[in-house]
Amino acid sequence: MKARNVRLWVFELVMVALGLIWLYPYFWLVFSSFKPQSEIYTRFWPTGFTWENFSWIFETTHRMERDFVRALFNSVLVSVSVTASIIVTSAIVGYAVAKIRFWGGRFLKQFTIFQLLFPGFMFTIPTYVVVRSLGLLDSLWALIVPSLFGAWGVFMFSQSFRGIPSDYLEAARMEGASETTIIFRIMLPLSRSTASIVGLFTFIGIWDNFLWPLIVIKDYEKMPLSVLLASFSHEYGTYLGPLLAGAVIQTLPMVLLFLLFRKYFLQGISMSLK
Repeated sequence: MKARNVRLWVFELVMVALGLIWLYPYFWLVFSSFKPQSEIYTRFWPTGFTWENFSWIFETTHRMERDFVRALFNSVLVSVSVTASIIVTSAIVGYAVAKIRFWGGRFLKQFTIFQLLFPGFMFTIPTYVVVRSLGLLDSLWALIVPSLFGAWGVFMFSQSFRGIPSDYLEAARMEGASETTIIFRIMLPLSRSTASIVGLFTFIGIWDNFLWPLIVIKDYEKMPLSVLLASFSHEYGTYLGPLLAGAVIQTLPMVLLFLLFRKYFLQGISMSLK
């Protein structure tokens, strides 16, 4: 029994050590963003912590045609819009697939699952052609419209809705409730966990998306924060402190979301693996 406890303690210490090693780059990023520019590489513990890197990136970069406040607003607008749309559209289609019998419903379900087999980058060129045909290039609509619907969200909601007894729906219909009312007043409240998972993963994916905005956005005023930060790094790489501050701002929403909704995050991973 004592030997088993020793092995358990050793295992836990190894896991903690590996966790600290994995977290060290992010810790260094945050720690260094508060250092003076001249001490980022020269001193581990700076002579003093400063906010000048953050103030510089918001107050000075717009003179270089890099408005980080505007880019931050673009990222928030696109991420929130897409997340809200994915939850609504996925709930509606998932309800139809799970609870309504109609011609082609089985095919729709199989096609939704079939889409999950392919990586997203395979649809980059066809999506670009469609967006260009619609005249949406170099606008925020080019970031929002292609992501208004997601097969993974439909699959998650349909699986969740299948576990809700149909008696609830029949009782609501007898009371005169419409299908829309059933979806948003009954099904969604009963599937709050699934809605949180879909919303959380969607927001993180859109916020951190880099390839697609890089392809369709050329105007600095329309760029999300991830692309603007990369363009700034390419042309002004010597401004290391502000770059680190921008990277911290880029990662901060994802870190906060994970800390606030880590239960749903871990639950989403377990549901995706089943």
